[in-house]
Amino acid sequence: MSTINLKITGMTCEHCVRAATKALEGVSGVDKAEVTLTPGSAVVHGAADPQQLIAAVKEEGYDAEVQG
Repeated sequence: MSTINLKITGMTCEHCVRAATKALEGVSGVDKAEVTLTPGSAVVHGAADPQQLIAAVKEEGYDAEVQG
């Protein structure tokens, strides 16, 4: 199982965290997503395409990028 770290911007509350978590966990190949409001990040466990993860977060209205 791999781990992908994302930086997520635009989240302002716990509702945002839940929405981003649900979006990430809805992507094929994701086993679990751990999203934190501060500093605005996500750790995604599983074998998912990083571009699909970013697209899922953007559909919820937030920006995301892969962190190396």
